[in-house]
Amino acid sequence: MICEDLVTRGWFWCQSATARVIRFVMMAYERLRAWRSAHRLAVAVYQTTQSFPKSELYGLTSQMRRAAFSIPANIAEGSAKRGPAEFRRFLDVAVGSFAEVSYALLFSRDVGLLPPTVFDDLEPLRVETGKLTWGLYATIAKRARAASRGQEL
Repeated sequence: MICEDLVTRGWFWCQSATARVIRFVMMAYERLRAWRSAHRLAVAVYQTTQSFPKSELYGLTSQMRRAAFSIPANIAEGSAKRGPAEFRRFLDVAVGSFAEVSYALLFSRDVGLLPPTVFDDLEPLRVETGKLTWGLYATIAKRARAASRGQEL
């Protein structure tokens, strides 16, 4: 049997002499627009901080990368938990990490580590990520409140 995993496209397929099985496999978090935007922001922050001085490697660079990674990681982990209340707790962490990244970008620009043009290029993605993450948090929080009252949305 020949199998190929095309994770980047979300497809998994296997072929044998008698049958071909094609299955779409996408993790639940990959369907979330907030996660996709947060992932793009995390990648952008990682790439942007590569130009920071070596003296910042264990300081601001590390802090920004960990906070940026934390946003999509907590969305992903929370989406795999049981129930909206648990998911909300992970989204709370993601929102906090988003605020940390937002400030770190501003600070980096203001101390001259991040050129204003790069900051301006990242700003639309940062704003989009914030809106989507907060929106997801609000939706899940509403579901968590309804679940705690025994209602369903």
